[in-house]
Amino acid sequence: MRDLAPRLPSSPGFWRSPLRGPWFTSVLGLVLLVGITVLFVTGLLSYAAYNPDLSPVNDKTPDKGILGFYLFDWPTDPPWLYRLTQGVHVTLGLVLIPVLLAKLWSVVPRLFTLPPARSLAHALERISLLLLVGGALFEFVTGVLNIQLDYLFPGSFYPLHFYGAWVFFAAFVAHAVLKAPAALRNVRRMRAGDVREPDDGLRSPRPDAPTVSRRGALWTVGGASLLLFATSAGRSFDGAARATALLAPHGGAEPGSGPNGFQVNKTAAYAGVHAAETREDAWRLVVVGRTGTVRLSRADLLRLPLHGAALPIACVEGWSTSDQRWRGVRLRDLAALVGFDGDPPDVLVESLQRRGAFRRGALRANQVADPRSLLALYVNGETLSPDHGYPARIIVPAAPGVLNTKWVARMTFGGLG
Repeated sequence: MRDLAPRLPSSPGFWRSPLRGPWFTSVLGLVLLVGITVLFVTGLLSYAAYNPDLSPVNDKTPDKGILGFYLFDWPTDPPWLYRLTQGVHVTLGLVLIPVLLAKLWSVVPRLFTLPPARSLAHALERISLLLLVGGALFEFVTGVLNIQLDYLFPGSFYPLHFYGAWVFFAAFVAHAVLKAPAALRNVRRMRAGDVREPDDGLRSPRPDAPTVSRRGALWTVGGASLLLFATSAGRSFDGAARATALLAPHGGAEPGSGPNGFQVNKTAAYAGVHAAETREDAWRLVVVGRTGTVRLSRADLLRLPLHGAALPIACVEGWSTSDQRWRGVRLRDLAALVGFDGDPPDVLVESLQRRGAFRRGALRANQVADPRSLLALYVNGETLSPDHGYPARIIVPAAPGVLNTKWVARMTFGGLG
């Protein structure tokens, strides 16, 4: 039948690329099937690492209901766990962007198919497709903006990304159940040498002359993903590799040099912490527990037994440092000062920080009890710098960076659970 309106997107003749077809779309879809599943799992692990059901101060997604079913006590071993899971989550998300865009391009004719719904089942499929495309774009855009620290979207990143992920993944699972068997058949058919493709509405009835093969197009998409990997993955490493993270705000030169010359997320100036309140004669740590309240100066803390731990810092934006050598007072020893000798409970940590999220954070009992969990006073043999949390900061193995509270002012043991 002759195409009467080739200039309309709803007309098959409008889409002229010879690259579109079941095989090209199927290969991209199978890559996304694996990649997005890994993204979703590592995203859930990232959220669980915050221990959001421990205290409202940790939970940035209120009223999550049954969506919190997967939560578990976040472990302290291995100490690089969050560095690994969040590094994979962020880097893989960037690497999949070219694949996602190519997949959307390959199926765009279906978005304009008329009539919009031929039956109830077809209408439900089209709605799920809209949720899938919209959810994918929303999740990837907000994720990239968060990595770049550009919070252009309304509201908090945490609930937006969390609830958006569930909507997107539900649509993704429904789409995968419907399309994965056909995608596998298409790939197997081509590998077996059968070049015939079923008519699924993607191939143009009168395609333009090809300028690149489908395999060449896949190599282009793969090359773009590899380029994104090469210019972003270095944020999770140190030394020369870190300088390759050209697209990452945390991939450039380290802030300063010397023992405190490693990455920070929030500076003291940004957090609104002033030198006058951190002076040794002014600052006091307030520790509250079963037997009452203890006020400790930095000199008092230095008279307590000091311990060391080599631990990294890893942030939700995907950047991390190698192990830094911390020295300070064990959290479980501070708990013992206020009546929890040998049985440390959860703790609420409050900061002098005035601006930004996580001015307060809660740690579970297993984190407090770990002998590597410290109220750090030194790093790499030197007193903490103001930007690294002077006069004292929390450092806990495998915890997200925001729970390693800086500029600690108050610690309340017990009463959270």
